[in-house]
Amino acid sequence: MNAFDQNEVWFVTGAQLLYGGDAVIAVDAHSNKIVAGLNESGKLPVKVVYKGTVNSAKEVTATFKAANNDDKCVGVITWMHTFSPAKMWIHGLQELRKPLLHLHTQFNKEIPWDTMDMDFMNLNQSAHGDREFGHIMARMRKNRKVVVGHWQDPKTLEKIAIWMRVAAAWADSQNMLVVRFGDQMNNVAVTDGDKVAAEEILGYHVDYYPIGDLVAVQDKVSDADIATLVAEYEKEYVIAPNCKEGGKDRQQVIEAAREEIALRRFLDEKGAKAFTTNFDDLKGLDQLPGLACQRMMADGYGFGAEGDWKSAALYRTMWYMSQGMPKGCSFLEDYTLNFNGDKTAILEAHMLEVCPLISEEKPKLEVHPLGIGGKNDPARLVFTSKQGEGVAATIIDLGNRFRMIVNEVDCVKSKKLPKLPVASNLWIPRPTFEVGAAAWILAGGTHHTSFSYDLTTEYLEDFAEMAGIEILVIDKDTNIRDFKKDIRINEIYYLLNKSLG
Repeated sequence: MNAFDQNEVWFVTGAQLLYGGDAVIAVDAHSNKIVAGLNESGKLPVKVVYKGTVNSAKEVTATFKAANNDDKCVGVITWMHTFSPAKMWIHGLQELRKPLLHLHTQFNKEIPWDTMDMDFMNLNQSAHGDREFGHIMARMRKNRKVVVGHWQDPKTLEKIAIWMRVAAAWADSQNMLVVRFGDQMNNVAVTDGDKVAAEEILGYHVDYYPIGDLVAVQDKVSDADIATLVAEYEKEYVIAPNCKEGGKDRQQVIEAAREEIALRRFLDEKGAKAFTTNFDDLKGLDQLPGLACQRMMADGYGFGAEGDWKSAALYRTMWYMSQGMPKGCSFLEDYTLNFNGDKTAILEAHMLEVCPLISEEKPKLEVHPLGIGGKNDPARLVFTSKQGEGVAATIIDLGNRFRMIVNEVDCVKSKKLPKLPVASNLWIPRPTFEVGAAAWILAGGTHHTSFSYDLTTEYLEDFAEMAGIEILVIDKDTNIRDFKKDIRINEIYYLLNKSLG
């Protein structure tokens, strides 16, 4: 099933009655053909639904109010087929709370040079109708994405598809419950933040639950359910000898399965989409639930270690955007550095919790001691990640605003870690290790990231636009002097915005 089958995007065409009823009929016919073409292209993840041509302020406002109240609608595409006076859009745009994409296109691809007359000119006015519409959105400071190109062009469809995935993920985040087992760890600042502001701005609702609530669910898990899940492990992974039936650590695999079943049941009962763990708060658990976290990330549960609820929520959002894409995503942590000239790289890993979607090989299920947490030896999936381009992202709380930081990275071939049996990724930040790492630190970036091979910076720019939050991008063109200027200019911009209300 298409992962976005429950979603739809509304298509609204702007016109006016000045040119007569025949023009309105033609506009409607063209719009229907465009919407049918978009849906039949096979390039768009979300169904487009034509909601008619609007010719007055009353019609605009009614349509946008309906979009707000329709749970299936994750966003609205607008197109000005003819000249649509922008004052009639003001009240509707004031009402609209769904993401907006302004499509600057026209029905015909080429000018019909030999037959074009004044009737054709009056009907096909996107060239200036979309500019009129763009003006009013600029004046109203309306967040939106502008896509320019013919509606049949693959590049145009790709831009629309990106926005659709982000709009669907934005809708998913608006009722995201993040379950936090335990609290913040060890007075860490960057992984904490203002949970009230996060709900107001990003839609995240973060609730604390004592680990005892999870233990109560765990204690009711049946042996039969555990056996079924362990059999699933044996089909999906290479099983280390000590973890096989009769192996000395087989019981630890069984206990890991018990924890996974309990976690899934607990989160599903609460309607939660993301969760965090805390290795200082594991009373009643046999082991740190590393295997469970790895597998649940692969199924779309957001995860953040050590109480990091912002990373948990962002991972869920990035996973949601990339559903159906082939390469994978994961929660990661900057572990240690490998200085090697132009190939200097950062080893990304965590104690246990790295998503198997990014593995370059069939993961191996192993059990080893863990010197932190004070529990029994935990099960985990061990692997090295794929090579290729990716994006690492984080959201931080600066007190007066949230900032998203994005770093484009190149994942390179890693080596096995025989003495450190964890999943890992090795990447070189763009534009270079020195510039990329310095920019990340200057921006206040976390040591935790949400990472994806499939998404590009454009997805995250669209998300920040929808959320109305700051974004700083570190890519091949970044230099420290200009990056510092961007930080200072942004500081002034957000301070002025706050002072002006």
